Formats: sequence, structure tokens, C-alpha cells
Amino acid sequence: MRDIADVAAVEVITTSAVHMMSAAAVKCGLAAEEDADDVKDLDEARKLITALAGLVTAAAPEIGSQHAGPLRDGLRSLQLAFREASISPDAPGQGPGEKFTGPVF
Repeated sequence: MRDIADVAAVEVITTSAVHMMSAAAVKCGLAAEEDADDVKDLDEARKLITALAGLVTAAAPEIGSQHAGPLRDGLRSLQLAFREASISPDAPGQGPGEKFTGPVF
């Protein structure tokens, strides 16, 4: 195992973001398993997506566009998946993380 001192900040940030994305996808019901609907939890997904949006927005200037771009794309996909999974979708600008990213359509 590598010593944490040897790990670049960009790697810690992107790894954290990917873990949050994966968890949010599962909570949005996007898991590949047959029980995807059973583990779907939009309240939990909202929290994860909002936290992810804050992380990506704050980190983007520090990690550069080559790393931030794919994270933004993944975040946007999750925001759209959340909107589709919602019985009563939030108004534009009110969805998870949209206070950081702006409205997602």
C-alpha cells in the first residue's frame, strides 16, 4: 500500500469523486443487479450528488480541465438520472447539486 504522502492531491480528489459517483448511481437505481430498485434511495442520492457537485466545483480550478471535465460530465449524468428517477422532479435549479452547477436540463 502506498503511503498517503506519495499520493498526488488530484488522485485523491478524483478517486473520492468516483466513489461518490458510484454510490450515487446505485442510489439512483442505476445498479446492474436485479435488485437495483430495492437499493434505490433518492434521498441518499440527493445528498451524494450535492456533495459531489460541491467537490467538483471547488476542485475544478485546482485539478485542471483534463480531470474536471470528465467529473463534470459524470455529475451531469447523475443529475439527469436523478431527475428521471424522481416521481415529482425538482424545478430547474432546485435539483441535487444545482446550487453549485446551475440548472441541468
